[in-house]
Amino acid sequence: MLSNSLIELDRAHLVHPVASYRSHEQQGVRVLASANGATVTDAQGRQLIDGFAGLWCVNAGYGHSSIVEAAARQMRELPYATAYFGLGSEPAIRLAAELAERAPGDLKHIYFTLGGSDAVDSTIRFIRYYWIAKGQPQRDQFISIEQGYHGSSTVGAGLTALPNFHAGFGIPFEWQHKIASPYPYRNPVGQDPQAIIDASLAQLKEKIEAIGPDRVAAFYAEPIQGSGGVIVPPKGWLKAMRDLCKHYGILFVADEVITGFGRTGPLFASTQDNIVPDFMTTAKGLTSGYVPMGAVFMADHVYQVIADGAGASAVGHGYTYSAHPVSAAVGLEVLRLYEEGGLLENGVRAGARLMAGLEGLRDHPLVGDVRGRGMLAAIELVTDKTAKTPLPAEAAPARRVFDRAWENGLVIRAFANGVLGYAPPLCCTDNEIDLIVERTARTLDQTLEDPDVRRAMKD
Repeated sequence: MLSNSLIELDRAHLVHPVASYRSHEQQGVRVLASANGATVTDAQGRQLIDGFAGLWCVNAGYGHSSIVEAAARQMRELPYATAYFGLGSEPAIRLAAELAERAPGDLKHIYFTLGGSDAVDSTIRFIRYYWIAKGQPQRDQFISIEQGYHGSSTVGAGLTALPNFHAGFGIPFEWQHKIASPYPYRNPVGQDPQAIIDASLAQLKEKIEAIGPDRVAAFYAEPIQGSGGVIVPPKGWLKAMRDLCKHYGILFVADEVITGFGRTGPLFASTQDNIVPDFMTTAKGLTSGYVPMGAVFMADHVYQVIADGAGASAVGHGYTYSAHPVSAAVGLEVLRLYEEGGLLENGVRAGARLMAGLEGLRDHPLVGDVRGRGMLAAIELVTDKTAKTPLPAEAAPARRVFDRAWENGLVIRAFANGVLGYAPPLCCTDNEIDLIVERTARTLDQTLEDPDVRRAMKD
């Protein structure tokens, strides 16, 4: 049983990420005590299906003893090894080789980080170094997409295009530019795939020309915009954007921190979109969240320019915990479970069942849109399906919908605009997928009875 003292200790000392500090002080913490498979158990003994895999990251599911054993074995043998001074460890070297072998195209060089935010941060540094080495230092302008998420570091949060990550922080910087999200459900050009692709191409071209084609360094895109509301662009959109960047000689960065490692089906969503980016960022599913680790995949042609530009000098970018041997050992075992353990295959099957189940809720009075790919999905709630009116702020969707789902034994991501996000572990059984759908339906029915929602539907 959770003691009140633990709640008070949290309230007094632990600063929670992306939280209203005052609201959290009032509400107190919910403590998770244990987990296994796709189920988490809180300190009161309540069991919930984790429909969000922690924070889009526990792709393999909880409680794999082989992952724990891989970490423990590495801790006993070599708990830390720096990658500075030309040193290294076997797990990090082998993991880099395994990832390079599976990466699309010539993404053959792997730089390890602690997570997704510093992976994005690293690409910015590498890209600046690349253009300076190419003799084009004026290429210092970066473009990303509205409602995109590229981490919470100072410069990465500027590429992120969500207001909450900008307010009060003095970002984005003047060299960080945005174009509109493809967002099929709410795109001004409608939902026709080719019209959306054409509109995005026109906006990117216009932005490049306005900045100056010889000034733009890179363009960042998620194959699916995760924190922006699980926005799935039309098939062919990512490739069209990549091709336009190639036409202008602009580096293309695929941010696969969320979509990587089976989340959409294959190891990397870029392969589904038939693209080879110049950089690819990953984290989360790389170690299934068991330990911190991220990775930057760098194309060979980029690596060679940076290496030649540096010559005998060091490329001055590094982290103390880059290529950490324990994280790498975990990454190797997680990769084995994805492939040899059947998790990728199960994820494809479970993802199809999840999407079919959520589609079955489309007729609910509050459901405006259902979208997703594989084990990455969303339901967008509205009070008027024709006008696509979002849930009112008074209904506090992010808090109240999350609370209802929690009481129903389900963990989901409830966004402030009324979007419900799903990213269950790839290990989910048919029964667990069905329970996610059933508990979502119950949560929707309860939300329909919310006085603030009912009032908005009458207005």
